[in-house]
Amino acid sequence: MKARKEVVDLALQQELTTNDAPGVLREAMCYSALAGGKRIRPILALAAAESLGASDSTALLPAIALEIFHTYTLIHDDLPCMDDDDLRRGRPAAHIAFGEANAILAGDALLTLSLEWMARAQVPAPWPATQYVLELARAGGCEGVIAGQVADLAAEQDPPDAPQLDFIHRHKTAALIRCSVRVGAIAGGANEAELAAFSRYGEELGLAFQIVDDILDETASTDALGKPLGSDRDQGKTTYTSLHGIAAAQAYARDLHGSALEALDHLALDSAGLRNIATFVIERGY
Repeated sequence: MKARKEVVDLALQQELTTNDAPGVLREAMCYSALAGGKRIRPILALAAAESLGASDSTALLPAIALEIFHTYTLIHDDLPCMDDDDLRRGRPAAHIAFGEANAILAGDALLTLSLEWMARAQVPAPWPATQYVLELARAGGCEGVIAGQVADLAAEQDPPDAPQLDFIHRHKTAALIRCSVRVGAIAGGANEAELAAFSRYGEELGLAFQIVDDILDETASTDALGKPLGSDRDQGKTTYTSLHGIAAAQAYARDLHGSALEALDHLALDSAGLRNIATFVIERGY
C-alpha cells in the first residue's frame, strides 16, 4: 500500500500542478487533494486491475480521478452549512484556509476535473467508452454519495434507526468504494460475472470501512484521525457505535470483512492485494 500510495501521490502532483486553473483556485485544489490521506480508493482501483493482470498505468488516471472526487466530497462535507468541521487531515479545512466561497469552488472544480479525467481515460473493450464516467456519476450523484449526504443531514433533526443509518453509510461512503473497485476491474478487462463479484467485495468493504471510521471516532486520538476525537458524537450524529455500541460495531465490521473476502473466492484470480487491503481496513478499528 505504501508503494501504491507513492504512485498515486506522484500522479496527482503531476496532473494537478500542471493545469491552468487560476491562482487561488489551483492553490485550494492542491491544498486539499495533496494533503495526504490513505488513498484507499485509488489503491483499490489499482489492486482490482492488478488482480486481472493489468499494469498500474492502465488504471492510474481513473484511479486518481476517484481520489479527487473523494476530496471534493470532503471539502463540501466540512463546510459550515454541512458538518462545520474546522480540521481535515491534521490541518485547517479548506474553508478555513481559503474562505467558504473558494472552498466551494475548489470542490466544484475537483468534481468537474474528476469527470474530465475519467473521460480522458481509455476504457478497454467490450465496455463502452463512457463507462468510467457513468460509474462515477452513478456512485457520486443523486443515487449515491449525494443521496447519503442528504439523508445524513436530515438525520441531524430526526435521528435514524438501523435501516436508515445503513442507507446513509452505504450511499455516502460505500458507494464510492464500490465504484473504485468496479473501475479498477473494468480497467483490467473484467467480464460481467467477474464485475458482480468485485462489486460485492467493494460494497461490503465500503460499509465495513465506514463502521471502522465510526469506531475510530470514539477510540483513536485526534492526531491519528486528523480531526477532533468524537466530532460525530459532538455534532449529534448517529453512528454504528452510538446505535449499537463499540463491541457490536466491531463484530459487524468483521462479518462484512468475511463477506468481502467470500466474494473474492468466486474469482479465479490472484486477489492477494484486495485481501490485504480488506484486512488493513478492518484492523484499523481494533
